[in-house]
Order: sequence, then structure tokens, then C-alpha cells
Amino acid sequence: MIRLPAILGLVAASLLTLASTSWAAATTASPTLDKTLPNGLRVIVYEDNRAPTALHMVWLRAGSMDESTGKTGLAHVLEHMMFKGTKTLGPGEFSRRVAALGGRENAFTSKEYTAYFQQIHKDALFEVMTLEADRMQNLVISDEEFAKEIKVVMEERRLRTDDSPSGLAYEALMAHAFVASPVRAPIIGWMSDLESLTAQDARDWYASWYAPNNATVIVAGDVKAQQVYDKVVSLYADWQRKPLPLARPQQEPAQIGSRHVKVSAPAENPFFIKAWKAPTWTAADGPMNPSNEKARDIVALSVLSTLFDNADFGRLTKRLVRDSRRALSVGLEADGVSRGPGLVMLQATPSPGVPIADIERDFVAELAMLVSQGISNDEVDIIRRQAKAAEVYRLDSLFSRAMEAGRLVTAGRPLQDSADWLTMLDAVTAEDLQRVALKYFVENQATVVELKPLPVNLASQPRRGFGANLLRH
Repeated sequence: MIRLPAILGLVAASLLTLASTSWAAATTASPTLDKTLPNGLRVIVYEDNRAPTALHMVWLRAGSMDESTGKTGLAHVLEHMMFKGTKTLGPGEFSRRVAALGGRENAFTSKEYTAYFQQIHKDALFEVMTLEADRMQNLVISDEEFAKEIKVVMEERRLRTDDSPSGLAYEALMAHAFVASPVRAPIIGWMSDLESLTAQDARDWYASWYAPNNATVIVAGDVKAQQVYDKVVSLYADWQRKPLPLARPQQEPAQIGSRHVKVSAPAENPFFIKAWKAPTWTAADGPMNPSNEKARDIVALSVLSTLFDNADFGRLTKRLVRDSRRALSVGLEADGVSRGPGLVMLQATPSPGVPIADIERDFVAELAMLVSQGISNDEVDIIRRQAKAAEVYRLDSLFSRAMEAGRLVTAGRPLQDSADWLTMLDAVTAEDLQRVALKYFVENQATVVELKPLPVNLASQPRRGFGANLLRH
């Protein structure tokens, strides 16, 4: 699902005309092949012969939100162990073989899924598919390798969270914004849980979640779809379907008051995150169309985020960063497709000497102006046209196309949502923006995290990580 605030800043104005003329073709793009094996394994193939390359991915519908209390971080730990050998390959041999073929590979874990990918010359595609199928079905997790790798994960947590002001703030936000939903736990896990995890925990996770009826193979590039499908059948036909762990509701109770947290950590500048509960588009929400109020809300919140924080015309960006220079940065972003509950988050770094409360007041003032005065048709049109230009960019990238398909599949959504999302943009009105501003930006539904800077030891500043909402191997 396209998330407007993250992509629109990348779109050049010169492509707006291209987007308008290419829109009909762009939104009709669909997989060349989309089939499911008898054992439940889904296969999606996009043929694209512009370059002799291929992208191969396997997605598992298992992430940190599927973990149990006391075993947080397990999905990500298992991702690490997937590189530590099978019944026929030794530790690290998978990566060495992919590199020898001239390819590159990696993996990533989120709250909702774990995915593995290789980018390779098309002639080597079937070789990496064979390697991947081997570890999906024949992984070996030794006590010795686990003992070494869990220390690597602990160090990763120190670098990306414990020694990162933004990592600490985001972790505190999620832990306080949600009290029952498993999304409150960090993807990398709490350190105390990592310290108590065992190799048997990892084996149990692999045995429970790594199953054909919980996996999707996605291939994109200069390939023949039927040949890819036949290869998948030959590699995975004997992989046995299994019952998956029972998913318990763990519904988040209604928030009955605002929550405020202060975090102290070495940092150069103070900053804050303010988040409100927001809807997400789940498997149970039916088709995405203008008559669905929840769909309208989600798209309207995304448009509203773009209206406020776009680098070129965003109202908050103009007011706080460019004109008054009272903020070094400001951003507003809403969740979209997800299996769990969502947030719309305001993040800002005030300029030196500017109180955080002043930035909050400016945001409230912009919301009030939107509610009272609305938004012009010209502003709405700019957002729509940029979104369509961004769609052209997305379809031009094999990786982006496959990523979007994987996210939709693991959330239980149809691939048609990609086109429907952009069609929905044409249905969103100024009244929709005013309505969601009043509906979701409610003070007693807010969670605020403020970072209070401590002196920074320049000699020991931490290295930057990948961010808290997606961990790569």
C-alpha cells in the first residue's frame, strides 16, 4: 500500500504530465501469474524483460506481533538463524553461494512478516530458488550457532535502540501507546527476553510458522512465469501444509486519556513524537471503494499527512521549517495496511531554544485552520497528481512492486488494493480531510514522547541503524 508522506517528496514536478498520460496503463499492472499450490504456497510472478535480472522473494506471515510474552525478538532471531546452515549447507554457505553467482541477498523482519530476497542475473534464478527452498524446509539450528548469533542480535539492539535516541523514543512510544496489542513490543525484542531465548525456542518458531500455507514466493524480472511456477512446484510440492498457531484477538482497549512519557538520552537536540490512534486496512475490511467509510478515512489521513509535511508545499513544513525556522524538521505520517492497530504520528525537532509546546500549538493551529477554512481544490489536485506520478515510479522498480505485493499478501489484502488506493484519491474531498481531522486528532487519544537531551560524548556516538519498524539481517 502506497504511503504518501514517504514517497511524494521523491517525485519531480516534471513527471506530473507523464503520470497523467500513463495513469490508465500504470494502474492496470498486475501479476503475470498468481497461483496457489495444493499445499497452500502462493506464487506471484511479474514478467519484466527490460534488463536480464531477476528478483526472488519468500514472505512469511509471521512477525514480532505473533510472538508470546517473554519471547519477544524471536521472529528476528530466527531470520538470523536462516543463514546458519541446513542439512546440506554449512553456516554462511548460503550467502557465499549467492555472492559467487554475482547476486546479492538479505532479509528483513517487521511486526507482521519476515521476508528473504535475492537479486540475481536471470540465468542464476533457479539456483537461488533451490537454495532458498532448501533452508525453508531443511534448516538446522545448532546450540553452538545459536549461542553465537544471539550475541550478534543483542549487539544489534544496543546499536539500533539502546544507543539511539530516536530508537529509544520510538520504543517508548509503542510501549505506552498500546497496552494489550502485541505491536507494543519492539521487533528486535526486549534485552531480557533475548538473554533468555534458547535454540529450542528458535526451532519451535521455525516449526510453527515456516509452512507453505503461511508463505508466498514472489519473482519479478526477465523471467517466464510458467517456468518459474513449474520450478516452484518441483521445489516445494512435498513441503507439507501444517496447522498454524491459533491467533488470539488481543484487542486494544479504548484509550481513556492522554499519555505522556519523557525519555533522557545523549543527543544533540530535543525532539518529540505525538501519536493518535488511527485505523488500518485489514483482511476483514472488504473491498477498498469510496462507499467504505473506513477506506475513505485511511486515504484521507494519508492525504492530510502529505498536505502538512510535504517537502515542497506542506503547511507545517512551510510554517515551521522554512518561514519561522522554529523547527529543524517536522513530519506527519499515518499507517495504512496492517494486521494490527495503527497510529498517525507527528514528529518534530524544534530549533535550539524553541519549546516543544510551541511546536504542538502550531500543529493545533494548522488543524483548526483546516477545519474552519478547508482545503482548496488546487491543493487536493496537486496531491493526487503527485501520487499518480509516484505510482509510475513504483511500477518502474521491480523491488518496490514486489515489496508492495508482499505487504498486501501478508496483511490478507488483495493485490487490487494497489490500484484501488490510487482510485480512492479521486474520491477524497476537502470535507473528508476536515472530518478525519476532527475524528482522530483528539487529545485524550494522544500519546506523547519527549526526548530530553543529555550531554553527548562525541568519541562514542552510536552508529545509525535501519530504524525501529523494519529490521534487516
